[in-house]
Amino acid sequence: MALLVRVLRNQTSITQWVPICSRLIPVSPTQEQWGRMLPGTSQLLTVKDSPQPVEEKVGALTKIIEAMGFTGPLKYSKWKIKIAALRMYTSCVEKTDFEEFFLRCQIPDTFNSWFIITLLHVWMCLVRMKQEGRSGKYMCRIIVHFMWEDVEQRGKVMGVNPYILKKNMVLMTDSFYAAILGYDEGILSDDHGLAAALWRTFFNQKCEDPRQLELLVEYVRKQMQYLDSMNGEDLLLTGEVSWRPLVEKNPQSILKPHSPTYNDEGL
Repeated sequence: MALLVRVLRNQTSITQWVPICSRLIPVSPTQEQWGRMLPGTSQLLTVKDSPQPVEEKVGALTKIIEAMGFTGPLKYSKWKIKIAALRMYTSCVEKTDFEEFFLRCQIPDTFNSWFIITLLHVWMCLVRMKQEGRSGKYMCRIIVHFMWEDVEQRGKVMGVNPYILKKNMVLMTDSFYAAILGYDEGILSDDHGLAAALWRTFFNQKCEDPRQLELLVEYVRKQMQYLDSMNGEDLLLTGEVSWRPLVEKNPQSILKPHSPTYNDEGL
């Protein structure tokens, strides 16, 4: 579904996303059992092995502006970043093979399943862009804003009662931030911790086949490695992201992302 361009001009209700990764989620015996059944995925690059972002030096005036809740001067114009954020979110919903997820993960083809899959890909984009300093963090907020605009528009098109839609949006917001925290802690842990996070959030604690968890853990690891290999400047200017297939046919292609092209306007 095409996103409405009008959301680019309405940023008054942007939701801030602040991931906190101060501890690891305790894994229950059941989750440990899932984790022990995940061989062969540890060779993929983890977030802990990735280059960490360098903290930007900002002036006193910028700090004051941002302490008041506003966004200070960025490396690129906010308009360019908003366009790139729209493209990046669009890639999460238009370049993801939802049918393959429904089939291989054995989850129903419902609006909630669509949201869970989209949430996973949005989260991976947020993790990657957070490495790009203040501009990347600003882009994260715009991506989340576009996501909620899209969810609301899809609900209206489906004919959902406005009262029920508003109530469901509140529940989905709570689920979103809980999932973000869980995934953050999972990606910083080993494959057991990531599998536990996916089991709780993606599968809603209803996965009976450990092979599905193994497949999804491997997918997240290789996708994060693929995103890390992309140039940060290109992502900030274009937002162009391609997703690896759930089942990789050519593993060597993971290490060879295509460089996007753009003009002087960042388009």
